[in-house]
Amino acid sequence: MKFLVVGAGPAGALLATLFARRGAEVTLLERQPDFEREFRGEVLMPSGLSMFDQVGLAEELAAVPRRAVDSVEIWTGERRLFELDLHRELGPIGVPHAVSQPGLLEALTGTAGRHPGFGLALGAGVRDLIEEDGRIAGVRTDDAELRADFVFGCDGRFSTLRPRAGLDRERTPQHFDVVWFKLPAPRDLPSRLVFWLGSPQLALVVPTHEERVQLGWVIDKGAYGDLKARSIEEWADTLAGHLSPGWAAHVRENLEQITRPHLLNVVCDHLERWSRPGLLLLGDAAHPMSPVGAQGLNVALRDAVVAANHFEALVGGATPAELDAAAERVRDERLPEIAEIQALQQRGPRLLFEDRWTTRFATRRAAPLLARLGIAQLFAGGLLRRFAAGTADVRYVHG
Repeated sequence: MKFLVVGAGPAGALLATLFARRGAEVTLLERQPDFEREFRGEVLMPSGLSMFDQVGLAEELAAVPRRAVDSVEIWTGERRLFELDLHRELGPIGVPHAVSQPGLLEALTGTAGRHPGFGLALGAGVRDLIEEDGRIAGVRTDDAELRADFVFGCDGRFSTLRPRAGLDRERTPQHFDVVWFKLPAPRDLPSRLVFWLGSPQLALVVPTHEERVQLGWVIDKGAYGDLKARSIEEWADTLAGHLSPGWAAHVRENLEQITRPHLLNVVCDHLERWSRPGLLLLGDAAHPMSPVGAQGLNVALRDAVVAANHFEALVGGATPAELDAAAERVRDERLPEIAEIQALQQRGPRLLFEDRWTTRFATRRAAPLLARLGIAQLFAGGLLRRFAAGTADVRYVHG
């Protein structure tokens, strides 16, 4: 059986590795020439970490640079509301880890490369699909036509395959975008996530595997153009106004070491159809996730494991109808969790990211009161556990 996997992100690389290990002939295509690029989604939640344990790749993951995230701290303006100890909140399921995504991709493709049926094509951007008799039979890159028994689209929220396959539809944008950049970590920074609730602004700091942090700034949808027109000193000063004093000073002191900002155009929805004959979309290609709860990377890995469950049994030979039926089963199994998580992701933004009196009341009045009563901590802990563990029982069945 010959497979093509388009998109060498973590989900595509994991899926290709599992197929190669099972004996399939599989080619993994990636439009970028290497893995050394900026990534935003670098937090592996327990729901994603557990996938590596289940498929027997825990040792490979352990060799990838990473840092445990021990706590979450919530602020509103200059007021610290509360802190959650993630070891206590999450218990036996474990804590999130910030990982080196280039390191993770190198580890996965290196493992896959030990199997004779695996091929990696970097710098191979897909331009179109090959269709024969109403069925996807391969892809066209700038340099070649590649044919396969089945194609998997793991090429992200800006998927080329989705519109080419006629599966695209109008996206459902949120009311906000996120500007991400990195800067040096303070020397005394514990491994914690830090959130600042604002009106309607929000910011967060995420540890990385290295001696830097990611800082995300939530802005109004479409406001990035105005932001880019300002000097770095101007927009950093505006951002600092939403942070606690220590972090505001740190941003201002490290202007020259801030990396170029990356805009995440926030979309949170899913396709009802993930496949057509000969093709299956997975991860953000089928269901672009909001950054809320650090779910995109993790649900995509879970998609890959479920796809492996349904397709590995067909590696020895299958009819087109059997392959297409497997694709439908993957979508049917994964869609309930995706829909539930996306519903959770959209509740908070509706309350916190819109410039309304309810937003100002929630962040300035209600949140401090609920924190003093301990109610906010209980609510945040419950939501955190659902994001951390996932809402479905995903298990690898071919181990």
